[in-house]
Amino acid sequence: MQTPTFHWISTFLEAQAAELGASTNTQLAYGRDLKDFDAYLDRRHLDFLSATRGTVEDYLVHCDAQGLAKSTRARRLSAIKQLYRFAFEEGLRSDNPAIQISGPGQDKRLPKILSEAEVDALLEAARASGRSQSDQCRNTCLMELLYATGMRVSELVSLPIAATRGDPRLLLIMGKGGKERMVPLSPPARTALAEWLVLRDRLDEDARAKRLPLSRFLFPSRGKLGHLTRHRFYLLIKEFAVAGGVNPAKVTPHTLRHAFATHLLANGADLRAIQTMLGHADVATTEIYTHVLEERLSELVLEHHPLAKDGTRKPMGKITSEGQ
Repeated sequence: MQTPTFHWISTFLEAQAAELGASTNTQLAYGRDLKDFDAYLDRRHLDFLSATRGTVEDYLVHCDAQGLAKSTRARRLSAIKQLYRFAFEEGLRSDNPAIQISGPGQDKRLPKILSEAEVDALLEAARASGRSQSDQCRNTCLMELLYATGMRVSELVSLPIAATRGDPRLLLIMGKGGKERMVPLSPPARTALAEWLVLRDRLDEDARAKRLPLSRFLFPSRGKLGHLTRHRFYLLIKEFAVAGGVNPAKVTPHTLRHAFATHLLANGADLRAIQTMLGHADVATTEIYTHVLEERLSELVLEHHPLAKDGTRKPMGKITSEGQ
């Protein structure tokens, strides 16, 4: 028999998945946060039903005392608020003890960015990384698609092969909440995709010959999910960083997404177009890249302007009469 606590969490997560299209990753995050809150309540002989506003506020103080980041505390409060809103709407509680609690806010940090030269080094490393030609071809396709489209890593690794058929200039991506978007492909990405599809189709031919089931994913795997996992790709991109001489601490799948947006903006792309390609619901989310670009331009001025070094102008050399 399910405990009331387990029932609250499981029912809430099922509703999130059914009504809001919450992804597996989102559900796992909510589940972890709510289980931590439940453990805190249990140590005080309380539960979700008996907790008060003061209890929730004490929990946030407890999280702060543990040294948790503002973003983590804000996320945990969000999970608690959504649970209690669900409980109120479902009649599990007659009130919402968390409704008036303000979150700690989040530190506004600009995303790490990679230069175009660093991205080129990663792409070159991917082309040479792998135990076989098939691995190298797959790795090249992964990196070229990621940089050309700005996809989230979960969208990339779970990309259905059917989405890559048809017009090679466009890619159909299934984003958050089941929303589809079309993203143009760069010539290098189209080439990498075409070369991988040739090898990918051979894998299907071999599977048919052996009467094995065919994978519907562009990047198949023998694992439980049936496709390359986010964790495996994370490890791969770190390997590319080391091989390409790029600081691994700067490189994650998400920094490639940031690079896609920042480099497009730097080369004159429209902010609304970037918003559409990234799959952002609100252009305000995309606007962070204008701040990234402004900060980078400021750094370039400070690093290279002749007056930025010591306040004196560098000598520019003698100008002859012919050069005047």
